[in-house]
Amino acid sequence: MLETVIAIQLGLNRGIEALIITVLLLFNALIAFVQEHRAQDALALLKNRLHVNARVLRDGQWQTMAAEAIVPDDIVHVRAGDIVPADFDVLDGQLSLDQAALTGESLPIDAAAGKVAYTGSVVLQGEATGKVSATGSQTYFGQTAELVRTSNPPSHMQRTIFAIVRWLMIIDAVLVAVVTAYAIAHHLPWIDTVLFILMLLVVSIPVALPATYTLATAIGSMQLAHEGVLVTRLPAIEDAAAMDTLVSDKTGTLTQNKLVLSAIHPLGDATEEDVLRAAALASNSATQDALDLVILNAAKERNVLHDLPPLEEFLPFDPSTRRSEGIYHVSDHRWQAIKGASTAIAPMCHLDVMAEDAMQQAERDLARQGARVLAIASGTENDLKLIGLVGLADPIRPDAPKLIRHLRMMGIRVRMATGDALETARVIGSHLGLGTHVCHIQGQEIHEVEDCDLFARVLPQEKHLIVKALQKTGHVTGMTGDGVNDAPALRQAELGIAVSTATDVAKAAAGVVLTENGLAGVIAVVSAGRDIHRRMLTYTLNKILRVLVVVVFLAAGVLLTGRFLLTSTLIVIMIFANDFATMSIATDRVRPSSKPQRWEVPQLMGSATCFAALSLLVSVAIYLWAASRGLNDAQLETVVFLILVFTNQTSLYVLRGDGPIWQIRPTLWMIFASVVDIIGVSLLAAFGVFMAAISCSTILGILAASAVLAMVLDFSKPFIFSAFSIA
Repeated sequence: MLETVIAIQLGLNRGIEALIITVLLLFNALIAFVQEHRAQDALALLKNRLHVNARVLRDGQWQTMAAEAIVPDDIVHVRAGDIVPADFDVLDGQLSLDQAALTGESLPIDAAAGKVAYTGSVVLQGEATGKVSATGSQTYFGQTAELVRTSNPPSHMQRTIFAIVRWLMIIDAVLVAVVTAYAIAHHLPWIDTVLFILMLLVVSIPVALPATYTLATAIGSMQLAHEGVLVTRLPAIEDAAAMDTLVSDKTGTLTQNKLVLSAIHPLGDATEEDVLRAAALASNSATQDALDLVILNAAKERNVLHDLPPLEEFLPFDPSTRRSEGIYHVSDHRWQAIKGASTAIAPMCHLDVMAEDAMQQAERDLARQGARVLAIASGTENDLKLIGLVGLADPIRPDAPKLIRHLRMMGIRVRMATGDALETARVIGSHLGLGTHVCHIQGQEIHEVEDCDLFARVLPQEKHLIVKALQKTGHVTGMTGDGVNDAPALRQAELGIAVSTATDVAKAAAGVVLTENGLAGVIAVVSAGRDIHRRMLTYTLNKILRVLVVVVFLAAGVLLTGRFLLTSTLIVIMIFANDFATMSIATDRVRPSSKPQRWEVPQLMGSATCFAALSLLVSVAIYLWAASRGLNDAQLETVVFLILVFTNQTSLYVLRGDGPIWQIRPTLWMIFASVVDIIGVSLLAAFGVFMAAISCSTILGILAASAVLAMVLDFSKPFIFSAFSIA
């Protein structure tokens, strides 16, 4: 609409007016572009693509080719150090795969014949041949990428702003219709009428919104960077203000992401030292297996590895047998130490009913403590005995319960999503203070999601379902994640949070990236978001108020005086002056709310209308006072211009906080903008630039009356804010 006005002004040979509007447009556009461009630079490093080569059997010959050239049913071969180039079914061989890029989990996954190796996995150990089952967008990785592309979080602030503008345009349309009918009936100049109507409509558009919003969020993102939080999507900061639910993954966020030996439970006549020694003898540091290393370190700390028998053979963990085994030479016999799943070890030990019951009870006890349980057996091949169980756990972060309580005080409910069993999830949830109500996803359904404190046995791709289910119940949802499969949930959530160990795909999908473990960064994001929300609330309330005052005042002026109270040039200068001051809100000091904030159009419109009514009454009183001083019509246009600029300053300072106007000291940038604004328009009025000159006493009188308006609005503010629940 501003561009339309520029074209009309040029057509009427009004170059100065067209130039002013052009400067206004370019000023807003330049600031928005520069700040957005700086924010997007952080994503540049995430867009480099990895080119992978693969060994493929083609035309009866093995050859190396780019992974992009692979097609379904190709035969591929991978070995240690390779990146899996496509989803393939393992035909022969044995692989240990690092799927951290897909799932975020650090423990390796074993794949043998009949299993699937997924694109993007890294081969840690082994060698295998397989038949390609999917490539490109059909792979597990590709389907995740498609979910990321199609997941779009709702933008609460944008929807609210558009709704407000629609209401203002409806009010404008009614007034325009009345003014148009009056102008036709009274034969007012049609060119002036068209320009006046266009300018009334332009006033309703939040021209400075992109620049103000981008400045506010960019400043917030720079502050967050100093606190270890990188913002990759500016609107995510504002969305953090409305977040009332956070779905947090467990590993590395609520826990320390390191396995420790949490418990040893001997059975029969064995001691803890016997169990730990046998577990260590069934481990080997050469495998670099995480479980083996934890057990060996614990054994060294307890000094149980003295006088070791000679090792004959070590059999690393095999997914088909679900155990690892050390074979030693003891007293001219082959002596075995075995560790693994209890369901695999127990049958080898030929347990009686009592021993079986004792083992199962001990296993349940350890599981209730949130531990991963391994059974330990030792003895000769014909006399193998189950001597105990060991529990391995990822301990909770010491600061996690405190941070969860802090988030709860901020009105945010934290829920945990984990792949652990229900009982384990319940124990961890209890220790963290999250609650004990555990939910399990069945197919594509989550029943009674509102009551869920914890989500157990969650596959990474199911987090997307959790976020959507919570959003359907009206929650503004945050989500933490790290793997490729977390990316759709991070994109779907209003606030997607990639943790410090996240993959590049997860970081690109998220709105913010934490550089340190734990939830402290989330608190920083929420605090910054609520600061920005309060600044944008001031902008929005002030914008509604100013639009109502300007359009009603000017439209009523036409009907009551039979002439236009402002020229299109003065309206444009007024917009520029008001926007210049209003944009300083982006730097303002604020006192944010202690609870989640959401935009509610009826509340915003209702409260701003009340302020506008008071402002209109005072503005009319100022105009009548100036008219009583014998000013001519041209000088009264200048008076109207000053009224609309000075009272904008008034409402800006009144609305920037819930308390008295003097309670929060404005920033130097805001003071500077106000001083420049007031002095600038006062000089234009005093010297008659673009308008008729008026006396300094009249200018000071209007300024003093605007100060009185500030006191009136400030006195009324607590009652209006309370009536419309504005905080």
